[in-house]
Amino acid sequence: MSDYDFDLIVIGSGPSGRAAAIQAGKLKRRVLVVDRQDKLGGVSVHTGTIPSKTLRETVLNLSGWRERSFYGRAYRVKDQIRAEDLKARLHMTLDYEVDVLEHQFNRNHVDTLNGFARFIGPHEIEVAIDGGETTRITSDKFLISTGTKTFRPETIPFNGRTIVDSDEFLEMGQIPRSLVVVGAGVIGVEYATMFSALDVNVTLIEPRDSFLDFIDKGVIAEFTHEIRENGVDLRLGSAIEKVEDCEGYVEVSLENGRHVRAEMLLFAAGRMGATSRLNLEAVGLETDHRGRVNVDRKTYQTSVPHIYAAGDVIGHPSLASTSMQQGRVAACHALETPTLPESPWFPYGIYSVPEISTCGMSEEELQERKIPYEVGIARFRETSRGHIMGLEQGMLKMLVSLKTRRLLGVQIVGEGATELIHIAQAVLNLKGTVDYFVENTFNYPTLAEAYRIAGLDAFNRMPIPEEFKVAKKSAKKAAS
Repeated sequence: MSDYDFDLIVIGSGPSGRAAAIQAGKLKRRVLVVDRQDKLGGVSVHTGTIPSKTLRETVLNLSGWRERSFYGRAYRVKDQIRAEDLKARLHMTLDYEVDVLEHQFNRNHVDTLNGFARFIGPHEIEVAIDGGETTRITSDKFLISTGTKTFRPETIPFNGRTIVDSDEFLEMGQIPRSLVVVGAGVIGVEYATMFSALDVNVTLIEPRDSFLDFIDKGVIAEFTHEIRENGVDLRLGSAIEKVEDCEGYVEVSLENGRHVRAEMLLFAAGRMGATSRLNLEAVGLETDHRGRVNVDRKTYQTSVPHIYAAGDVIGHPSLASTSMQQGRVAACHALETPTLPESPWFPYGIYSVPEISTCGMSEEELQERKIPYEVGIARFRETSRGHIMGLEQGMLKMLVSLKTRRLLGVQIVGEGATELIHIAQAVLNLKGTVDYFVENTFNYPTLAEAYRIAGLDAFNRMPIPEEFKVAKKSAKKAAS
């Protein structure tokens, strides 16, 4: 037993903090999770990942979006969809998530404390709890997993009703008839396309000339076409000059002289690391201009060896899935326990309408690295399953090395993309080739069959491997 109160203190109970705490508990170490919210789960459970994905599923179900290709664009499962309809499923899901998390902590003997934590020494924090009281706690190691908070520039007149950030957006009193979304990042794109599926007039404004730049440009071109077909007014290269809170509507003035008017504005242009209240100066830690902490990406150690950081607070890729892995690896390293490292290829999922998911390299990366490659394409409408589901859009793009025949990357846009991508992830991590998709049988009819179609598309345009060539008989043997 050490002289410290705990072996590990985790600040924040989001995906990375949750995974780290449970891992430490399974190692039978003394672990404490400090969270500023009354309910555990962090941003991921309460305002981020889980709420937005639950909202998406509710929207698609109640609007009848998936069946419109059969029954017409006017088809609805529920004629009048209200904000209360969207929130009902949301609250049930969030309550369940919190209950599961509390059970996991109890089962693994993880202690919890509600309050704001701040460092007051290398191995000591002070936690401000309800009623203005504070308590001081010591620990051998620390993990900062405080996540992010919304970026709220002073030039935007937020009012919590008609001009909101992504956290406030979920508390809307009624569904607007028109919506302006500022920022075509992951959050902005997801909410813009969701509400377009509800037949809300949506204008998506992005000051830059491009968006989602980490995604293959060919896939973005396909996605852009689809969301415009679905009614999203996408305005790229449109910097905002002024936002006005008018009576009954919001007026947005753009630097190019154009104006956009809507009932509600969602500002979703970036997030900041939630580190301002941690008093990191007390332990010699610094953050970047966005409040993010720099770490060793293999161990998640900060510049102070006994303090770790994981999750959105360290920046890209800022995914709940990768945050869980980071938390597990950080806890094992902090507690000097050998563990398997993270795999090099992980899937990236964007829960827009339609979904986007990628794993591996994009065409732009291959061209930049001068890697010879071939492309295989499959359209969901070419699959029997896609036709049965009424899918008119959707695409799987496969990139294959011409030299080694290895799979280099897969990009999917369309229904079920975030589920389908895991086949690509497995093949990539096992260093599989395009031949896998040609040799193997896929269930029929399924959307996964798109892998075989794309694989064959690439295979048929590539040089035939020597072992597959049919030996030709000589002219003399043929004559005899």
